[in-house]
Amino acid sequence: MQVSSLNEVKIYSLSCGKSLPEWLSDRKKRALQKKDVDVRRRIELIQDFEMPTVCTTIKVSKDGQYILATGTYKPRVRCYDTYQLSLKFERCLDSEVVTFEILSDDYSKIVFLHNDRYIEFHSQSGFYYKTRIPKFGRDFSYHYPSCDLYFVGASSEVYRLNLEQGRYLNPLQTDAAENNVCDINVVHGLFATGTIEGRVECWDPRVRSRVGVLDCALNSVTADSEINSLPTISALKFNGALTMAVGTSTGQVLLYDLRSDKPLLVKDHQYGLPIKSVHFQDSLDLILSADSRIIKMWNKNSGKIFTSLEPEHDLNDVCLYPNSGMLLTANETPKMGIYYIPVLGPAPRWCSFLDNLTEELEENPESTVYDDYKFVTKKDLENLGLTHLIGSPFLRAYMHGFFMDIRLYHKVKLMVNPFAYEEYRKDKIRQKIEETRAQRVQLKKLPKVNKELALKLIEEEEEKQKSTLKKKVKSLPNILTDDRFKVMFENPDFQVDEESEEFRLLNPLVSKISEKRKKKLRLLEQQELREKEEEEEPEGKPSDAESSESSDDEKDWVEEVRKQRRLLHQEEKMKWQEQLKEDQQTVLKPQFYEIKAGEEFRSFKDSATKQKLMNKTLENRLKLEAKNGTLSVSDTTVGSKQLTFTLKRSEQQKKQQEAEKLHRQERKKLRRSAGHLKSRPRRGRPFH
Repeated sequence: MQVSSLNEVKIYSLSCGKSLPEWLSDRKKRALQKKDVDVRRRIELIQDFEMPTVCTTIKVSKDGQYILATGTYKPRVRCYDTYQLSLKFERCLDSEVVTFEILSDDYSKIVFLHNDRYIEFHSQSGFYYKTRIPKFGRDFSYHYPSCDLYFVGASSEVYRLNLEQGRYLNPLQTDAAENNVCDINVVHGLFATGTIEGRVECWDPRVRSRVGVLDCALNSVTADSEINSLPTISALKFNGALTMAVGTSTGQVLLYDLRSDKPLLVKDHQYGLPIKSVHFQDSLDLILSADSRIIKMWNKNSGKIFTSLEPEHDLNDVCLYPNSGMLLTANETPKMGIYYIPVLGPAPRWCSFLDNLTEELEENPESTVYDDYKFVTKKDLENLGLTHLIGSPFLRAYMHGFFMDIRLYHKVKLMVNPFAYEEYRKDKIRQKIEETRAQRVQLKKLPKVNKELALKLIEEEEEKQKSTLKKKVKSLPNILTDDRFKVMFENPDFQVDEESEEFRLLNPLVSKISEKRKKKLRLLEQQELREKEEEEEPEGKPSDAESSESSDDEKDWVEEVRKQRRLLHQEEKMKWQEQLKEDQQTVLKPQFYEIKAGEEFRSFKDSATKQKLMNKTLENRLKLEAKNGTLSVSDTTVGSKQLTFTLKRSEQQKKQQEAEKLHRQERKKLRRSAGHLKSRPRRGRPFH
């Protein structure tokens, strides 16, 4: 459980706490509840109060006993019994639900509006009837006196379905291209619809005529607001007979008195996100407005913020439990949110123990991952030397990494780097000592990193100061005294590499001009050593070496660039020669090739000829095969051409075919000779 406080208003998150992975078995979950104190002490107000993927809408029945929520995936509706604190039933649907309405006091009569234009009616036993509207619906309201359902959507018409007669009535024709939301006042039955043009049209269901239009888009623009597009109506809610709250797609909430076309109050969420829902809290005269990021509670008379609630995940819907301080949210996450605000009202009757429990709660950080498991990537496993555990029960594959036990992770990390804590402790002690030294009176000393750059900046600053004294010009801030560039002179990763090729070509005169600074640096280092030995801090004296500098320091920029290029060319040549020597020293080993079964090795020339043949174009290959006799081209009667390919035979196949041909010829000769002998007459005496 998590406790947050804003404007001295405590908000208790009852759905926050240790979350167990879904892939854990029931046996392991029970074992964790026995071993882990945090899991055992967490508050699970309603059992299985979640959806498989996302929850879209959530509502409470009029008697307060049932909580109904719709979500995905697959599309479904779940009903929770608050008296039993568990799931009562779950029904899967054919398509996703846009919104739904509970017509009875309990769950026995429910109407669902789907995103495929279907309207589905459910009774206490389950599915009852399904019908369809001409256009895609976005919202609907139920008029109890006439038993009419009013549907608005991607059309200028408001469709009416009478549940008593069981048929559609004549639609209401609005002036808008599309309608987003609608609501009916329970006191006098006025029907209001919010259009895509930023207007609210009010209709009287008794005479089926429009009685008024409010231009909310024009009134939502204030001097402080920045609007890039036309505000459309995204939320609408009546309170009493004369009050109406309107939410826009640009994040403004307008409070109207129906007797005036000007808003009483305009409240901006400052996020620029569409308002999802608006609710009234009568006991404290509060309005609860919610977009996808935040829920704001503010006074409807003054507009002053009472408190705000910013969940971890985006919001889809908000429901205020009647006559209590409990708030239910549908989020872009499987777990649905339950928040208890004691200032708004007491806890509901079915969870009255919250009033006693909230007095003893302390603030605990909200955990966004599994507390007993650590998520590691494959690279982390390689650094820890645990790649051999992949596939074992110690690692559970998840997305682009693995889950492992947090205790195992800490043990292995301690074994891999046993001195990590000692190094961290020494760094902290060193930072504390440096902070205490910085408070003392010190002379201006050069930093540890980029000393030459710092010296250059100091010299430029001195020159600027001299020029400003003469010309009386405002001096610009120095980089050394600017906190934004502080890390550049403290972190060794920002050290300028003067030996790199880019630095030498871009700054060809730095090597000569910086000799003066290098001499200064040597003198300053010698002076620091003397100060350490003598344990004193005398002021630095200018060295005589500055006056003895030769005039050879100032050379032409072109000559210096040429010199640097020659040096770089020589370095590259030396590297190439060293690589050539290494290549000559290496001994080449013979390579062996494997011949496929059924093939004969003749020479490497065949492979070369094959490679040459493959490099030729298709036209040249066809001409070559036509010359060799392996290809014949003939015209057909239709007008197209017919290509006939003959496969090439190897020498072994040719020899085998010649041997078979000779064998056939010998057999033919033997047959002929045998037939000739049979046809000759037999000589000698006849048989008696």
